[in-house]
Amino acid sequence: MHAIDVGTGTPLILLHGFGVDHRLLLPLDPTIEAAGGWRRIYLDLPGTAGTPIGDVASTRDVVDAVEQEIAERIGEEPFAILGNSFGAMIARQVAHDLRPQVLGLATLAGVFVAEHARRVVPPQTVLRTDPEALALAGQVGQDVAKDYAEMAVVQTVENARAFLDHVYPGLRAVDEPGLERIAARYTLQREPEDADPAPFTPPCLLITARQDQVVGYEDAWARREHYPRATFVVLDAAGHNAHLDQPVLTNALLTEWLGRVRAAAGG
Repeated sequence: MHAIDVGTGTPLILLHGFGVDHRLLLPLDPTIEAAGGWRRIYLDLPGTAGTPIGDVASTRDVVDAVEQEIAERIGEEPFAILGNSFGAMIARQVAHDLRPQVLGLATLAGVFVAEHARRVVPPQTVLRTDPEALALAGQVGQDVAKDYAEMAVVQTVENARAFLDHVYPGLRAVDEPGLERIAARYTLQREPEDADPAPFTPPCLLITARQDQVVGYEDAWARREHYPRATFVVLDAAGHNAHLDQPVLTNALLTEWLGRVRAAAGG
């Protein structure tokens, strides 16, 4: 499995969402690096340009591939894990499967209900349009401008540039037939909180977005009793790419979570 493996210290595994790649999460790296003492391992999940899909054919297969990669890279060393969107569903399962080894869990606009029809989501909302931002995305292609407009809650030139740098490359490089195969078996047999119902006690951070029409925020909040050491946040003026829409708040919350994980681990 392809990975960007940088820094030294306690391993932090970072998992991107469905149909993109590790580049989506790289805007978080300066904040994690500034916290100090973290080895950041950004995995490219199967079906990206970096990691061929092979025989992976379901979400559970993705979980197994990630767990194998973790074992090969860090063995039994304690680690923290952060997942975005689909990557959050993978991260939740990994955290429960490897619970004794996990120091902390963070989800960013995470999938908590696999079936789209069962998710509680708000209607698509755009709080601010910016013709200059749309024009910037449109320089790459009108389909790119459309993709950007569908996701951006607050359109700005800076936000559009972040989309072009961190979202667009992954969107265009994935193995679409391979991802369709996973999508057909997207649901885990049981949600990890149901299969392993004992409260998950390491420090957690669950960032959701008020205008996220993809996964919403209520489904994550429904799990609040399972995570007694979790900070739950709903960011206004943010959609499914919450860390691009609200970078200052996201980075502040990330810094605080990393500190809690470090303190709980006795570091």
